[in-house]
Amino acid sequence: MKNLENGISASLRRRLLAGAAAAAALLVFSAGTASAAANCIKGDRKAPYTIGWANIYSVPTWMKQTEGTITAEVEELKKAGLVKDLMITDAQGNAQTQIQHIQSMIDANVDAIVVIAGSSNALDRVISDACDKGIAVVNFDSLVNTDKVTAKINTDSNEWGATAAKWMVSQLGGKGKIIIMNGPAGISVSDDRRKGAQPVLDANPGLQVITETNTEYNVAPAQEAMTSLLFANPEIDGVLSLGGALSAGSVLAFERQGRDQVPTTGENARQFLELWKEKGLKGWATMQPNWLGALSVYTAVQALEGKDVPAFVKVPLPVIDDSTIGSYLARADKFPADGYIYSDYDKALFDKLLAK
Repeated sequence: MKNLENGISASLRRRLLAGAAAAAALLVFSAGTASAAANCIKGDRKAPYTIGWANIYSVPTWMKQTEGTITAEVEELKKAGLVKDLMITDAQGNAQTQIQHIQSMIDANVDAIVVIAGSSNALDRVISDACDKGIAVVNFDSLVNTDKVTAKINTDSNEWGATAAKWMVSQLGGKGKIIIMNGPAGISVSDDRRKGAQPVLDANPGLQVITETNTEYNVAPAQEAMTSLLFANPEIDGVLSLGGALSAGSVLAFERQGRDQVPTTGENARQFLELWKEKGLKGWATMQPNWLGALSVYTAVQALEGKDVPAFVKVPLPVIDDSTIGSYLARADKFPADGYIYSDYDKALFDKLLAK
């Protein structure tokens, strides 16, 4: 099931198919209308189901890899007789377009909608409408404000930002000038990481935030933004980057300006991890797993099949540091050069997360 570029290993396919078939066999006794154990679901919804994937944008490699896990999961569920079709839309970064796409899915009476929100509040009404129509709604990564969903799935973005900021405080001894690199403004995962960092910064006034920037999660715009900041700021002691591609862009900007690298936080972006190792960088990173997409599809189907799924599924954040970076880079060739090295996953992991 890994990403689409690399396909799915035959052994993993066999294991997942066997697990899905076993699950289907167990569920045959509850055939018929799904129970009301999970929020939103109502009406005569029976397998095989139609799933809607309402993507906010597909250009960043992280999103492409995430969609890869979604389509791979759907293929496995099709083999188990649980899914019939997958409807995919791309709002190209426009929240209003995403609302229209979700409305189209409601009108088509899909059985489930999986969504990364382009706005934490603009989608509330249409998401609530989908829930009222009995459609399973699973929201992951960038979350909506409304709780009228079947489940929300995410890592703890506040914890992400707080842990990164604590690492920076430790590296700089609580004193120094730093730049903060954020993802797009208005995206909850970006805003929440930044909010999580603030209490740590407030508690360490010796750490001076000289400026910060918001860019999309791609290396080129991040490098451009950091290049401008380097010209304007001759003294920088650390980069509190709250996204992996942002970190890679920062490192490249420092290199091309002939500036010494500084302690930098980031994510499991392959390019950042490779630059970290190559340049002996003082780094820290974590991971927003691309398989949150696959988990969301699996969760929606479990809910449709009558399982009582949690309203919120918290996925633990790993820590990538000098002691663990090697294990990620050892798998680098399995992922795109501009992609993210995410951990393995399977049905057993999904069931464990849904059991919490």
